[in-house]
Amino acid sequence: MRSIRSGVLAATIAASLGLAACSPDFASIATAGATGAAASVEAPAKAASERVVTGLPDFSALVDRYGPAVVNVQVIEKTEPVANMPRMSPDDPFYEFFRRFGQPMPRGGMPQQQPPARGEGSGFIVSPDGYILTNAHVVNGASEVTVKLTDRREFNAKVIGVDERTDVAVIKIDAKGLPTVRIGDPSKLKPGEWVIAIGSPFGFENSVTAGIVSATSRTMGGNYAPFIQTDVAVNPGNSGGPLFNMNGEVVGINSQIYSRTGGYMGLSFAIPIDVATNVQQQLVSTGKVTRSRIGVSIQDVDAQLAQSFGLDRPRGALVGMVTSDGPGAKAGIKPGDVIVKVDGKDIETSSQVPMLVASKKPGEKVDMEVWRNGSTKHLTARTEEIPEEGTRVAARANAGEDAGTSKLGLAVRPLAPEEKREADTAGSIVVEDVTGPAADAGVQPGDIILGVNGSTVKSLQDLQAAAKKGGKVVALLIERGDAQIFVPVKVG
Repeated sequence: MRSIRSGVLAATIAASLGLAACSPDFASIATAGATGAAASVEAPAKAASERVVTGLPDFSALVDRYGPAVVNVQVIEKTEPVANMPRMSPDDPFYEFFRRFGQPMPRGGMPQQQPPARGEGSGFIVSPDGYILTNAHVVNGASEVTVKLTDRREFNAKVIGVDERTDVAVIKIDAKGLPTVRIGDPSKLKPGEWVIAIGSPFGFENSVTAGIVSATSRTMGGNYAPFIQTDVAVNPGNSGGPLFNMNGEVVGINSQIYSRTGGYMGLSFAIPIDVATNVQQQLVSTGKVTRSRIGVSIQDVDAQLAQSFGLDRPRGALVGMVTSDGPGAKAGIKPGDVIVKVDGKDIETSSQVPMLVASKKPGEKVDMEVWRNGSTKHLTARTEEIPEEGTRVAARANAGEDAGTSKLGLAVRPLAPEEKREADTAGSIVVEDVTGPAADAGVQPGDIILGVNGSTVKSLQDLQAAAKKGGKVVALLIERGDAQIFVPVKVG
């Protein structure tokens, strides 16, 4: 097939060159026969012949300069023991206990360790002392992270923190004087603009692909980031790699593709770098990402709704529900209001509102303009913090106060009041993620921690204090389902 295509291409080129070779005579004949007409339309014809696009760009200088700051990220995912139960009947009253807790089975059954799962992605260095941005889904749940540089050096990386809501993670390697990328402004991107991606698709390190921006501020369900849509070829392994503009600036982190086959189909999405930088700063300084809300549920306004509410066209965010005693209710927002501006920014789609509000610090003011009963009304609300989904305790060990807990390898968070009621538990701390010693001991996400070494814990501070007092083995009392069990965690 390649030889046939080459032959057709060669024939086409030859024909074109042949036509071009005889074109001067053809042009002179045409000019001679239409001198007057050509003179009368000379100016419009000249303007029409001006080229907007002058040629394809050369990306080599950009890749040479910033390619060394792009890294390959390899991970080993933690595994959980799977109980082997050859001799116990499912009807046995203790069957469920041994299955759920992974305890040694009676009459010869023993937990079997699954082989570790491996994966890889990409990332890029943002500071000379080793901070790296990548995707949360690349490193979340990994027991070991290895970073490979273009000069073939390898480093063990520490996960500083992950934010699943934006799919951004920060990892760090112990190195100095590293090459870094330059951060750009994604708000200046325009559809049709050239961009390139550098990453490790299918393990092919530092591969370069190019394309154009297809759209900006593309919304995807459940995400707090408006994506940059491109047609740059992105495949498994590209996740976490940088998206560059033609100034050599990183404008996004390649995160997702839209595909029916699992491979690239012309639709790829990147997280705007300003969103990622904000997450990075919070994870590095506090170990968590704080976001705000105003306590309303909203939806898009289509043509029919716009007509029924008296809007000039479909725009804004229609309020469907207002949480009682929430910031929105206190500000005077009512169901049926259409939010058309937030802090002076026009709202075209409902997805803009959560992004703008979430970027506020809890307690900050949000000025809104709503459409109600045929006229606009100005309202001001004070945001409240969205309950934290998880705190990666081990990531903040250098802060000092939780150094004792970090050695356990636990990521925990407080249980929300409604969660405590639903679980009917006296515990207050739930495990979000486990690594290292805790994972080896069999602690699982979703376990509720009731005590440490016989002492009851009611808060993260209690857990930290108890862990610091522990010796080489810390006994965690956990609640899992309807049962309570002590799990010994070796830390020394």
